[in-house]
Amino acid sequence: MSIDPRVALQTLVSALEEHLNAAASRRGEEDPAVEAAYLAIADAFDTYEEVLYDAHGEVTPLVIYEEGDDDDDES
Repeated sequence: MSIDPRVALQTLVSALEEHLNAAASRRGEEDPAVEAAYLAIADAFDTYEEVLYDAHGEVTPLVIYEEGDDDDDES
């Protein structure tokens, strides 16, 4: 991937801001705007993590959890 990590970071920050806006104006429990913003954060984070690693060999301490991930930790 040839995206600059700073560009990917700005995309992630923008996705977080959009999620905040969508959450603040939520129209019901299953508002599609909130769901779309949630998924945009996950996508932007994955891209940022990948380009950060490619450019600097570094990762963040964050993990994207998907439904069912917490069930895997319980034994």
